[in-house]
Amino acid sequence: MEGKLTVYFDDPFWVGVFERDDETGFRVSRVVFGSEPTDAELYEYIQREYKSIDFGKPLKNQVQIVRKKNFKRMQREVRKEVYEEGVGTKAQQAMKLNQELNKKERQVISREQREAEQALKYKLRQDKKKGKHRGH
Repeated sequence: MEGKLTVYFDDPFWVGVFERDDETGFRVSRVVFGSEPTDAELYEYIQREYKSIDFGKPLKNQVQIVRKKNFKRMQREVRKEVYEEGVGTKAQQAMKLNQELNKKERQVISREQREAEQALKYKLRQDKKKGKHRGH
């Protein structure tokens, strides 16, 4: 399992993007921190809340060949990522996909609620009509 946390300022809040890449696929989650978190606060947050973070549905990765990286190369890559701003495109795509899936689920639920409400109103109108004609 490989994980990554990117913290950036998205006016007016500080936002953290957790990325997780494991055997199930690539998952991503966005967390809003509010004020700028210190390293100690981030570590404490990870210790306390990591298990309860909702990463959404996994994106299936292409088959990757996992090779052990040279330590200096890994340091260079981390340093490069630290100086970059924002979130990687893979994480952005995953967040967008999760957002779209959640939107579709909400639409289905609200459509069902709306139809149930309309059916109830129709039934009440029919009952009212029948009640008016009972006296004749």
